[in-house]
Amino acid sequence: MIARVRAGEPEAYAQLVRAHTGVALRAAVAFGAGAEAEDVVQSAFFKAYRSLGRFREGSAFRPWLLRIVVNETRNTLRSAGRARAVAGREAMMRGAEPVIPESADPAVAALAEERRTLLTAALGELSEEQRQVVTYRYLLEMDEAETAQTLGWPRGTVKSRLNRALRKLEKRLGAPVDGREAEGDDGDE
Repeated sequence: MIARVRAGEPEAYAQLVRAHTGVALRAAVAFGAGAEAEDVVQSAFFKAYRSLGRFREGSAFRPWLLRIVVNETRNTLRSAGRARAVAGREAMMRGAEPVIPESADPAVAALAEERRTLLTAALGELSEEQRQVVTYRYLLEMDEAETAQTLGWPRGTVKSRLNRALRKLEKRLGAPVDGREAEGDDGDE
């Protein structure tokens, strides 16, 4: 697909954009773009297009694009100011909640809201690197190799930071976190 874009085929890049817009939006929201997520993603796709000459042949497009999205999100947050970023992240997370059907049990809905609030608070207590690895691995549903490639870390670093992050989340939440691997902390960093 990249070769077709480089060859000047405009529809090829449009196909890439359509294929990756959803995950790019989720990444922007997860890293705090809030209401500006669509602008961040549009800017990231524009920067990716301009940078295709530096894209390594044979590499995966998605991790490369998501790195651009995260960097663009950081730039947006930096320019918007820290206080606005926190408020936007919270508003977007609350705005992204599914509408509760009228037939739903209010007690179940309240419990789900409480869990979401606890998880959001617990994620906020992680270091930036730990929050990144948890977000890529579980919220953006990337596999270990894609997470390592996107973050530019060795796979061992992804494993160890993910393990530490999940242990902190378990301690904070008082229960095992879904997706936790049974492997020990191998200390690769």
